[in-house]
Amino acid sequence: MSSPFENLIIFEVANNHMGDVAHGKKLIEAFGAVAKDFPEFRFAFKFQYRQLDTFIHPDYQGRMDIKYIKRFTETRLAPEQFAELKAKVQELGFLTMCTPFDEPSVDLIVQQKYDFLKIASCSFDDWPLLEKAAKAKLPIIISTAGATLDSIDRVVTFLEHRGIRFCLMHCVGSYPTPDHELELNQIDFFRQRYPGIEVGFSTHERPDNVIPAMLATAKGAVILERHIGLPTEKYSINGYSSTPEQVRAWLQAAREARAICGVQGVRRNISEKEASDLQGLQRGAFLRHAVKAGTMIHPGDLFFAIPCQKGQLRANDMSKYLMMTAKTDLAENAPLMTESVDTRNVTENIRGFVREYCDLLRKSGIPVGDKLDFELSHHYGIDKFHETGCAIITCVNREYCKKILLVLPGQRNPTHTHYKKEETFHVLYGDVTLTLNGVPKHFKAGDLAVVERGVPHDFSSVNGGIFEEISTQHVKNDSIYDDPNIAPAEQRKTYMTFYNEWITKGV
Repeated sequence: MSSPFENLIIFEVANNHMGDVAHGKKLIEAFGAVAKDFPEFRFAFKFQYRQLDTFIHPDYQGRMDIKYIKRFTETRLAPEQFAELKAKVQELGFLTMCTPFDEPSVDLIVQQKYDFLKIASCSFDDWPLLEKAAKAKLPIIISTAGATLDSIDRVVTFLEHRGIRFCLMHCVGSYPTPDHELELNQIDFFRQRYPGIEVGFSTHERPDNVIPAMLATAKGAVILERHIGLPTEKYSINGYSSTPEQVRAWLQAAREARAICGVQGVRRNISEKEASDLQGLQRGAFLRHAVKAGTMIHPGDLFFAIPCQKGQLRANDMSKYLMMTAKTDLAENAPLMTESVDTRNVTENIRGFVREYCDLLRKSGIPVGDKLDFELSHHYGIDKFHETGCAIITCVNREYCKKILLVLPGQRNPTHTHYKKEETFHVLYGDVTLTLNGVPKHFKAGDLAVVERGVPHDFSSVNGGIFEEISTQHVKNDSIYDDPNIAPAEQRKTYMTFYNEWITKGV
């Protein structure tokens, strides 16, 4: 089967193993028996991993008066116990899936060789976790409850840029979800907005309500996800988890799918209750060590844990574009409150630069491919980008390489040397001044210039210019700058995917 997600049914175990391995195995066996009667579907049992010693803030360990801390603590399993449950799933011939809620759990998922990785709605734009999950190189299923349209756009771009195979799940974070909040037309909306991206449906409606499964299937959802539980004399289940009998009826309904609709063509509204429910699961930012007033706060200065207080910055708020400075002295382990820091998000600055480059491309009339690697080089930081920097579109990088370089009016790329690649510049539009071994020379459209290995060079433009860089293979760390104050590549580069519709429709 070409898609890892096609006809996939997810049985969400969550904490319904109850911290009891024997009960967890009975649950797997009971639902596995139901699944065997529906051979047209593929089935995955899903677990949840949290490293509670760090996921919960040290001051709140053992606090049974806090809902989620109590639930997670009471149902805690060790890695080897989860491995037993996973082995039972595989013994019965089913797929395995796991949701990490923190970065160490991603490592455990990879170590234990799960088939899929799932990102929960509360972690949708938890960027530290997403960065870690992307490195696992597993197929990813990601739920969207509570996410704004802007957040969804950014996460889709993030995963596409890294070549991750993923499925976007429509989901409502209300437990259980009443019928009028199901908004199943979001499946259509996602499929139209993100062509080529597979879409599924993660359900939280009443367990006896089979209609949504029919509707989601009819609308093209490739995955259906359902919370499952096995009630016994010892253990009860919550109001949104299905028994084996209810799941049998639910799967039967999926065979007979019919369509119903909610809103169409727009992102649904997020209720205050849903946002509040999700907040309880979102990690807040805390200081690893004391910080003095006026000090820049970097990602390494922070850790993320629950509970998150009202007015506290969350992992979800973190971004490579967010700059933070302490307004007051901050103590070790203190929550990072919005009122205690000055923040500056340079996202709009980046968008502004991209718009300028798209204007330059529009004026030039040069056709550019779609979904190419795109980077901004800001050697002395964003604030000095108009003076120093450039944009680079990578068309191909194999044994040979072709890039398109764009230079704004008055912009200069500093002196640097390549020792591994040789390159030829072919000016396509505007003017380019190339300095080789300290000697400047002016070029216009159609001109060629060879830059041999080991030759220091820089380039600039008076009125704006575009040129091709045709070279041997580009390798990392082969741009050696004369100025030691220029930041390393990971700090001076902003990477994204270039969409050619930006030229005509805007960014």
